[in-house]
Amino acid sequence: MSARADHIAIVSRIPAGARVLDVGCGDGELLGLLRESKGVDARGLELSSDLAGKALARGLSVIQGDADSDLDIFPDDSFDVAILSKAIQQMRDPAHVLSQLGRIAPEVLVSFRNLGRWPRRLQLLSKGRMPAPPLWHDSDALHPCTASDMVSLARELGLTTQAMAPVDDGVVGKFRNGGLVRLNWSADEVILHLSR
Repeated sequence: MSARADHIAIVSRIPAGARVLDVGCGDGELLGLLRESKGVDARGLELSSDLAGKALARGLSVIQGDADSDLDIFPDDSFDVAILSKAIQQMRDPAHVLSQLGRIAPEVLVSFRNLGRWPRRLQLLSKGRMPAPPLWHDSDALHPCTASDMVSLARELGLTTQAMAPVDDGVVGKFRNGGLVRLNWSADEVILHLSR
């Protein structure tokens, strides 16, 4: 199985040997990639007991827990980097989770689906319907947002956007320090590198 493009991009932002927490780690695909390629001290938190079990079976250090309520078990600065890959929109309280990640680690990497992409805006404008396929109520996104929304939330929480990259059709663009307006209009998904 080949690694997801966004995972490869996230790995590129992690220093070798770092202490990393992957929240919403699923079956541990990203954790395994980090451990193999960067020699990191990789830990995971996963809501699904089935997926946490699969990660454990791969020899990864994962606990089953809910990011909305269980991140307080981690002391301040217990990790160098915290990751939330395609999971923040499923959180009941994204602001609380992002704030907790900023407390747990000085660097935070967040990836998410960008509702601000122009075809989605056009669908909302022309059809008056939410652009979440196939049906908005079947989407796992509790809190759809745009890249601008996420950058604003990070700023409100005292986090600085160090860089951002678009992900389109499984291809990750270059991380840049600017270009939010263009990214917000054109990117299907976005990866943000945040810091305190």
